[in-house]
Amino acid sequence: MKYQSANITLENVTGLWRNLLIAFVITLSFGYATGIYYLTLTSGTQVQGIQENYLGNEDDEYAIEMKFKKSEKEVISIIHSHVISFSLIFLSIGSLLLLTSYPTPLKSILVIEPFISIILTFGGIWLLWKGVAWMKYVIIISGTLMNLAYGFMVTLVLIALLKPRRLTESHQK
Repeated sequence: MKYQSANITLENVTGLWRNLLIAFVITLSFGYATGIYYLTLTSGTQVQGIQENYLGNEDDEYAIEMKFKKSEKEVISIIHSHVISFSLIFLSIGSLLLLTSYPTPLKSILVIEPFISIILTFGGIWLLWKGVAWMKYVIIISGTLMNLAYGFMVTLVLIALLKPRRLTESHQK
């Protein structure tokens, strides 16, 4: 069964709905960017920082900041809250992207990739914590792809919403 929309595209949304969606995407992106900033403060963007954040660095006597291995409870709590939150974030922004007039193959890749990255990133964190050290590379790569997908999706959605509208007869009255 092929999905067909009812000719509703973000490019055609006007008025309060358009303003609501723009405000939502900007606010969501502010929250997303704050999370990325927090990540750079706690783990950095280096492989070593990711590993130390979950496994600790108490063996490094020259460490600037002492970090201890997270408990299983902490790791499960982090994974649980992040997987649910990211799933809802990408469901909402992906749904908006599907309402644009961009090519279907592009939309198909962009709406599925983040969900794969969510599983790889947070499944990778669990496996890293369990001792699979090479997962730190999977976490960095999948996290980067997820963030790039988010940025690209938001950009496309905002372009569609901010595109100048042509007045039709129904809007001129």
